[in-house]
Amino acid sequence: MTNHRATAVLFRARAIAAHMSTSTGSSFDQPILFQSNGCTRTFVLNRPKKLNALNTVMLDSLRHQVELWSKSDLCRMVIGTGTGRAFCAGGDVASVLQDALLEETRPRAVEFFQKEFELDYILSQLPKPYVAVLDGITMGGGVGLAINAPFRVATEKTVFAMPETKIGYFPDVGASYFLSRLDGEVGTYLALTSDKLVGREVFEHGIATHYITSRSVSSLLSHLAEFNDPTFSQINRTIEELHSERQSHEPSNKLTGIVRKALDTAFSHNSMEEIFHSLEALESASDGRVRSWAKQTLETLHMRSPTSLKVALAALRRGKQMTLLEALQMEIRIASAFCNKASPDFRTGVSAVLIDKIEGRPSWFPDNLTGVSSDMVERFFSESSPYQSIAPKLSVGDQVQARDFDFMTYSLPSESELSESIRSCCKEGSTTIFDLLAKMEGVCRRKFGTKEKIMDIVHRKCDLRTSNGTTTVTWREE
Repeated sequence: MTNHRATAVLFRARAIAAHMSTSTGSSFDQPILFQSNGCTRTFVLNRPKKLNALNTVMLDSLRHQVELWSKSDLCRMVIGTGTGRAFCAGGDVASVLQDALLEETRPRAVEFFQKEFELDYILSQLPKPYVAVLDGITMGGGVGLAINAPFRVATEKTVFAMPETKIGYFPDVGASYFLSRLDGEVGTYLALTSDKLVGREVFEHGIATHYITSRSVSSLLSHLAEFNDPTFSQINRTIEELHSERQSHEPSNKLTGIVRKALDTAFSHNSMEEIFHSLEALESASDGRVRSWAKQTLETLHMRSPTSLKVALAALRRGKQMTLLEALQMEIRIASAFCNKASPDFRTGVSAVLIDKIEGRPSWFPDNLTGVSSDMVERFFSESSPYQSIAPKLSVGDQVQARDFDFMTYSLPSESELSESIRSCCKEGSTTIFDLLAKMEGVCRRKFGTKEKIMDIVHRKCDLRTSNGTTTVTWREE
């Protein structure tokens, strides 16, 4: 048998095995497909017309299967994908709101968030490699399914966002934990504005650990299926080999350079009022890019629920000091308070944005930041708050503390790590760009995309001088 024919037969056999292992019933009416291929187990979110939005049936089904895979000796790797244009666009919050409106069905609304958060934590504790392929829209609840996978693969089709402040809610599914751990204040900015990251940006800001082209996804899945007992390092190398470098036609990252410097300044404050004041000052900045960014950001924040903004910021600042499980427990209390009418904005926002789809700013109450008192914010955090009377305790069974894994392990090196290395290279005075990159070659070779991140840090945090065609770098003390 020729190699070509043997390969064709092998792929046909795998396709048949995957088909035979799919959940019973037609694939058209199954919201999640479960597939088995050698030692690999794959879940495929399968509600393409709903952008694979999560409902209770999906949460229950996926938790059951993941717990089985977690304990199975035959399963050595888990892969998550989605059909159509999305990995997962989030939770089916319009249905959740309908349950939250009536006192008798309100516990069911809270139960949805409980199921969602518990599943997110269980996925974070998988004792075997987990690869999430984010080849499309990945927002809200979809981010929760993916963010704690050691390997999160973005493509040019990936669209990331935590859009909750748009609907009078707050970024959940562990966002108070993972957004607070991104470089600088990027996570704060994303949480409050609901801004989108697209394609390579998702990788460059650490939401994804790898970046490949969409057309390479099938090749990646085939390569992964060939492993009999894959190690984390083997999987990492396999995905790295498919890395796609930036092409000349690709747009640049909008949150880099002088805009990123302005962002870190404006969003470093611990109150929304100070953030607004900082942005207002930046509207008079000398650089036109900063002025434009500050103006647009202010306009965006004015559209958001003032209550949601204050609650989201408080959750982020608290979550930075918490474990993932502690952050999720805090978030279920906040979610319960929103469902229990601690603010009318959840109902207002979901109705305006998702149901009625009105243009313009929803009728938030209170209408401005001044009207949102510290006592009102505390409704969402104090365990003695009557609005949290229906908040459950998360139940994750024997998954608790099963694994202590940093979700950024296979991401680009952190800015703090790279900054320390750059500072060290410059400590004896100025050095050339060439010498700096040569000294950091080992770091760059370990991870595609590191060189570009180093250069962005250099342009923001160093003084550069060019003389006789040579550019020298001097660390600027902050």
